Amino acid sequence: MKKKKEVLTKAWLIIIILFLIQLYIDGNILEISSYNIYSDKIGESFNNTIIIQLSDLHSKEFGENNINLISKIDDIAPDFIVMTGDMVSSKDTNFNVFLELAKELASKYDCYYIVGNHEPDLPNNDYNYIMNSLDSYGIDVLDNEKVELIKGNDKINLYGLWYNVKFYFDTDLLNVGHIEKILGEDSDDTFDLLLTHNPIYFDVYNEWGADLTLSGHVHGGMIRLPIVGPLFAAERTLFPKYSQGEYKSENASMIVSRGLGNGNNGFRLFNRPEINVITLKSK
Repeated sequence: MKKKKEVLTKAWLIIIILFLIQLYIDGNILEISSYNIYSDKIGESFNNTIIIQLSDLHSKEFGENNINLISKIDDIAPDFIVMTGDMVSSKDTNFNVFLELAKELASKYDCYYIVGNHEPDLPNNDYNYIMNSLDSYGIDVLDNEKVELIKGNDKINLYGLWYNVKFYFDTDLLNVGHIEKILGEDSDDTFDLLLTHNPIYFDVYNEWGADLTLSGHVHGGMIRLPIVGPLFAAERTLFPKYSQGEYKSENASMIVSRGLGNGNNGFRLFNRPEINVITLKSK
């Protein structure tokens, strides 16, 4: 009997150790996810343009001064970088981890930023400090606005959309009329790339006219299980519809990042932090 208890104790100890190792891997070992986006709206000048999407850092650090994250980005050498919100957390009082990363990336690459749901919850002084810092680094903060990316004779419209957090909880609130009021009408003949933190309104983004939407927010569902898939949405609901990877609807796509950090008191299981690499392809 005593020997049986010892075997069980050792077995449980091994399980706990393996579980802790898995938690460490899923919280700290970066994964690169690559996607090719094809469209006849992508002009030849933008063919093979490489975009890196970073999302939901939540002040997470990958190596000292984020050297591991920066090294992977430098190996890819993107044409530009987009950050799709929640790069800090609402409970943060020190923003140096993110701001030092942003400053380093902006010194090498064109960078575009939108806020998620955490940044607007910060005290006004902190929020303004972050936005002013990003501006001083040369990062384009898209505050419900559009910039035109021009290369040769071709153009891409890059939009940044954010909205009140109440829209995160009532999924029937947002409609095309809201987006048109905020961003204007889409352009039919130009490739429209939409950055917006919450993926839940994919159908609305498509109806408005986004050719490609880049989102985050869901953290990959925190826990991902075989067959079951993602377990949790950020709004504490179960089995989110959009949690990671590429989703398609007719001629439009949405790519949802699993994000980099964990948020307030969050964790990851079978759900590694990721860098999304999107390559634009002209048909």
